[in-house]
Amino acid sequence: MKIRQIGLKVLSFVMLAVGTCLIVGGARLASLDGSWYYLLAGLAWFVAGVLAWRARRSAAWIAAGLLAATLLWAIIEVGFDFWQLVPRLGLPLALVLYMLMPWVRGAFIGKTTPHGRRRGAASAAATLVVLAALVVLGLGWRASRMLNPPAASAASTAQPSPTQAQGGTDWTAYGASESGTRYSTATAITPENVHRLELAWQYRSGDLPENYPGKQPAYLFEATPLKVGDTLYFCTPRDIVVALDADTGKEKWRHDPKVDVTGVVMAVCRGVAYHEARTAVTDCPRRILVATLDARMIALDAATGARCQSFGKNGEISLRYDLGEVTPGFQFVTSPASIVGDAAIVGGFVLDGVSTDEPSGVVRAFDAITGQQLWAWDAARPAEMGPLKEGEIYPRGSPNAWSLFSADPALGLVYIPTGNAPPDFYGAQRPASFDRFSSSVIALEAATGKLRWSFQTSHHDLWDYDVGSQPVLVDLPIDGETVPALIQPTKQGEVYLLDRRDGHPLAKVEERAVPQGDVPGERYSPTQPFSVGMPSFAPQPLTERDMWGATQLDQLACRIEFRKRRYQALYTPPSTTPTIQYPGNFGAMDWGSVAVDEGRRIMIVNASYMPLLNRLVPRAEVERMQVSGNGHGSGLSVAPQFGTPYGAEFGPFLSRLGFPCHAPPWGKLAAVDLDTRKLLWEEPFGTTRDTAPLGISVRGVFSIGGATVTRSGVVFIGAAIDNYLRAFDVTTGRELWKGRLPAGGQASAMTYVSGRTGKQYVVIAAGGHQFMGTKIGDYVMAFALPDQAGFASP
Repeated sequence: MKIRQIGLKVLSFVMLAVGTCLIVGGARLASLDGSWYYLLAGLAWFVAGVLAWRARRSAAWIAAGLLAATLLWAIIEVGFDFWQLVPRLGLPLALVLYMLMPWVRGAFIGKTTPHGRRRGAASAAATLVVLAALVVLGLGWRASRMLNPPAASAASTAQPSPTQAQGGTDWTAYGASESGTRYSTATAITPENVHRLELAWQYRSGDLPENYPGKQPAYLFEATPLKVGDTLYFCTPRDIVVALDADTGKEKWRHDPKVDVTGVVMAVCRGVAYHEARTAVTDCPRRILVATLDARMIALDAATGARCQSFGKNGEISLRYDLGEVTPGFQFVTSPASIVGDAAIVGGFVLDGVSTDEPSGVVRAFDAITGQQLWAWDAARPAEMGPLKEGEIYPRGSPNAWSLFSADPALGLVYIPTGNAPPDFYGAQRPASFDRFSSSVIALEAATGKLRWSFQTSHHDLWDYDVGSQPVLVDLPIDGETVPALIQPTKQGEVYLLDRRDGHPLAKVEERAVPQGDVPGERYSPTQPFSVGMPSFAPQPLTERDMWGATQLDQLACRIEFRKRRYQALYTPPSTTPTIQYPGNFGAMDWGSVAVDEGRRIMIVNASYMPLLNRLVPRAEVERMQVSGNGHGSGLSVAPQFGTPYGAEFGPFLSRLGFPCHAPPWGKLAAVDLDTRKLLWEEPFGTTRDTAPLGISVRGVFSIGGATVTRSGVVFIGAAIDNYLRAFDVTTGRELWKGRLPAGGQASAMTYVSGRTGKQYVVIAAGGHQFMGTKIGDYVMAFALPDQAGFASP
């Protein structure tokens, strides 16, 4: 058989296969009231395949016509959006291009007139359509690259003098201060010179999963270092506390608490806390506090790393006393304590989705010097802060507070973002006290634990929309006076602006009707609070046109899945009928929270968007499943939710090939003017360079972690799933610089100025995030401007 005939047979076989798949899938989609394109396209490809098998030139006419129709359909659906055009046009374009190859096109010669005119006309028509498709794709590509053009070289390389850069010397709490703004007054690095940043030093902790025997929990290096004096302090995923020289990155000391990770699903430590005694103490006048994966709090001498013997027993206390029985891995601590005066205030993480009978989510304050408990606040006993009676335990299953707290020492208040009562997706059994304080921000008196106020962001939360973002405290000019405000970002994408004195909204909040459910015995809130007075980062409701995938067939499968599931936009409730929840439980915004330029009063937001597939599974069916594996081979996780009539089968909405089923961008970076409460700018954030096949770079990706902003007007952020630390202009959103990281940067960056040299450093933990699929590492990276006059090397 001649090579031309073989080429034609291959083409016809592929056309027949594609046509068959599109006919079957397209018929299913059409039966679900979806697009008819796929069924019609499948019929056309099948006919073209039959004709190509017979070497009829009419196959070329049908293929060219189908590509032209597909091009028109694609433009009508998504305009010139390049990454949405690719899966629609890629397969038909590839088939027609192959048909035009000489070893295939020549196979039609014997079936043409002696002059080959009809053959030439068919080829010419196909070529024109191919060129039109390529032009459309080119226009889409050009438009996608112009959304935020690459930074040009800065015109000015002038550097401020050392005296101009003395602000922002320290970073004494996770969010720079207990206000959580992630704002630094440092000014040495500016929009004009940030492109000159280079690696100053790097440190490797050695805390990697392969360095420990047996099965390890998922590794998430989310730590943000503190900088006090000339020392950086941070913790590794296994709670190893390390002190580094702030100028050189040289290790000063380290303390390994040798945590027991039995049953722990994720190894993560977001940071440590710093306390400085206000009166004379017997030891450790300056100390570092770390809360651990096995629920201990340990006090270390900030100078030496030695345990503070004045604190508890041998420098540690247990965070599990009065909790009753704690199954290994069901309760541990991932976030640092908030320090207000001599009180170290801490919550805890309670494992999601397992049972109603889980440890309490109690928030407690301890004396940072002695370790003695000062007070405890539990949602089930909000008016009782004193010690428990002998043999009593804190109420089981109450809402927890796993994330980062903020505090206003002047008001004497600590602000607590709370989770929902377990399990996540069914709540008929929850008492009113649990519902009252779940998925809220609450203000407690730091000295006593007395409740001052609470504000709920999700009523009777059935979506795992716990408040993961640290409350951010700022002072804003409103109606001629300076008002102490609190910004509360949420997983739903709503941003609430509250008066932090009493919790009343400073920007309008509306209760709006939301979809209702159909699960017997469950109750549903008829409304949910929407922050209409602030820009919303909630995603637009999904439609079938938003479905994506690597290829046309992949996209078809996503469209079918979308049509099969119940979806009523935001707050679609869980059901025994398969549903889509959007945003998913990772949320639009999570523990990375937002950053605020305190001088310009600009809020920086990085938001991500991933839908969640969900289904409530009757108890009898759960018992037939392997809870630790996948439900029915679906690739979804199964949460048992013991103590309720239902388990939950859930997971991200991905295509058969593992690509997101909804179109990019999947993440963005934005800025909001807090004076006008208007959006200043937003841009797709990050790329798929380090996660997509062949390094394909789609802009606008998932991120976890937060931003840092400086007085000079530079925003620093890692967080995205590509391995970069980036710098942006706070006023325009223009990308100014990016530095390559050796592993994922799913942590919040920080910055400080050396007290010895006046040099400004930008530091980020680059250790990756197994849940996000980024590269795991053990790096702490510091970037700075090159040494020059006025900035001496250490």
